[in-house]
Amino acid sequence: MSASGAVEPGPPGAAVASSPAEAPPSTAGPLFRPISAEDEEQQPTEIESLCMNCYRNGTTRLLLTKIPFFREIIVSSFSCEHCGWSNTEIQSAGKIQDQGVRYTLTVRAQEDMNREVVKTDSATTKIPELDFEIPAFSQKGALTTVEGLINRAISGLEQDQPTRRAVEDATAERIDEFIGKLKELKRVPSSFTLIIDDPSGNSFVENPHAPQKDDALVITHYNRTLQQAEMLGLQAEAPEEKLEEEDLRNEVLQFNTNCPECNAPAQTNMKLVQIPHFKEVIIMATNCENCGHRTNEVKSGGAVEPLGTRITLHITDPSDMTRDLLKSETCSVEIPELEFELGMAVLGGKFTTLEGLLKDIRELIIDGKMKAHFIMNDPAGNSYLQNVYAPEDDPEMKVQRYKRTFDQNEELGLNDMKTEGYEAGLGPQR
Repeated sequence: MSASGAVEPGPPGAAVASSPAEAPPSTAGPLFRPISAEDEEQQPTEIESLCMNCYRNGTTRLLLTKIPFFREIIVSSFSCEHCGWSNTEIQSAGKIQDQGVRYTLTVRAQEDMNREVVKTDSATTKIPELDFEIPAFSQKGALTTVEGLINRAISGLEQDQPTRRAVEDATAERIDEFIGKLKELKRVPSSFTLIIDDPSGNSFVENPHAPQKDDALVITHYNRTLQQAEMLGLQAEAPEEKLEEEDLRNEVLQFNTNCPECNAPAQTNMKLVQIPHFKEVIIMATNCENCGHRTNEVKSGGAVEPLGTRITLHITDPSDMTRDLLKSETCSVEIPELEFELGMAVLGGKFTTLEGLLKDIRELIIDGKMKAHFIMNDPAGNSYLQNVYAPEDDPEMKVQRYKRTFDQNEELGLNDMKTEGYEAGLGPQR
């Protein structure tokens, strides 16, 4: 194929009947043969087709070939000996790739103009130095060269110049000036950049040094955007499902319950919250409009941890009272200096601050009469106290993971829970 590449696209010929006399004899070998000028057996298949320009019969030629270090393509061309109409295009013989591809070529010498290029319908071509762009689906696919791409662009711009000169001469002059820049570019007086961006992943720019690295060519693979997937006719279901999941996390769910005090109908709000440097928890709040009773409860969003957790905070400053705190329903609280202990399940689950949990004794600590230790002991491992130095260690706080005792496992109902080999104990069902 000449460096001029494919001519300006037009409607392909409509196939009428094959011409057995012109078809080459079948030969053994692969269906897609590597493209080579020295392969005499690689001949196109010729089909007699209807010319959509003069409606007489022309010839369509199909060539199944393989681009080295790329993949299989189908090259088709149509020509009509009656009216001279011709058309050439390519199609990928494979599927749309999992990722899009972007080729960035720095053209530095005349040899770069001869690089082989496969440009599909969905590819966008750019030359940033001229602020020039050929949008996707504005041209048919082509098997050509870098020079052929520029020649094709020149032919497309020159095609309607006579009409432009008759209608708007100023616009035609500006286009003539730009055509001159494109023609000058073919001489490569200075380096310029050619970018081919194809979301289908089926375009290609030759690396003449393959399989060695080409310093002038940068190949970038990327995930398609939702708009690019729709442009290619692909269904982007996974991102939509992810979006729905994110909406669910940001949404406050509501359901009807009864007030625990007066048993009147009430409404409970529930929300999933991610605590930084910890885990997800479920916050539930009930408000009764009949008696005014309000409750809030926090439940862990995960399972019982393999190890229990003991968090010891040395309270030395009033600012410690503002730390966020999650106390699960299985957590006990101790303040040794006050001989104070709060057993498991006394207050239920709480997501509050240290001051909120200790509001009955906060005056003693905030007034600075004494320094104290605040201990949260949760054998289920689902409690949390904010580390204000996160992600660094807190010098006033110690977190210990420990193995539960038999009694603690008994209280959590874990001793009789069988999670492995339970199938062996099941007898045959009758």
